[in-house]
Amino acid sequence: MPTLILLRHGQSEWNAENRFTGWTDVDLSQLGVAEAMSAGEILARTAGVPRPSVVHTSVLTRATRTAAIACESLDLTWIPVRRHWRLNERHYGNLQGLDKRESSEQFGVDQVKAWRRGYDTPPPPLDWDDERHPRFDPRYRHIPPRLLPSAECLADVLARMLPYWVDGIAPDLYAGETVLVVAHGNSLRALVKYLDRIADDEITGVEIPTGIPLVYELNEELDPAETMPLNKRYLGDPAQLKQAQEEVARQATPA
Repeated sequence: MPTLILLRHGQSEWNAENRFTGWTDVDLSQLGVAEAMSAGEILARTAGVPRPSVVHTSVLTRATRTAAIACESLDLTWIPVRRHWRLNERHYGNLQGLDKRESSEQFGVDQVKAWRRGYDTPPPPLDWDDERHPRFDPRYRHIPPRLLPSAECLADVLARMLPYWVDGIAPDLYAGETVLVVAHGNSLRALVKYLDRIADDEITGVEIPTGIPLVYELNEELDPAETMPLNKRYLGDPAQLKQAQEEVARQATPA
């Protein structure tokens, strides 16, 4: 039975500052580090869940560091790690770097909610010559610029993520690997929408918590049309785990 483990990266510095992040490359906060450690420890001690044998992650630091820290907690630093831009967070266009509360005051609560939670409403795009555009980032230098987004809605994220599911993740599952995908709130929401066949108007209510492993047991065909997820569950109670992670972060912060 193929096992897929999804993990949203730990809290980032911009998450803590309530700023739109998107493809901006920011590091984990102290809480984010604690969440990543906790995720690995949860996977290590949960009976009945096989340990990961391969990791897929985005190319953004907050995801790659979460993957590395979680694997260190599992004593699995040696397993293969495959990084790909198609697992990146949703590109928030010209909103990137802006404070979310101030954006609501500037553009209106309903408009910002539509940009954040709507399925097919992209935010204002970056200009092609904006220095923040990913075509200027060396990590994307081998990708045709026309494939790199200036802004994305969740529908766009799903469209660019699915080829990697087909060509990258699914083959590892077919080969019998236990796959850990460490990615972002929206790239994981897109994958969950695909796996669970969630309707466009219902995905707006789906939230993926940071640092809490979500385990899928899949059918052998990996076909959503055949009711692909045989079982899915979060490992532990997200609210209780979040309190414990915050306490670890507080203890690790110098007085």
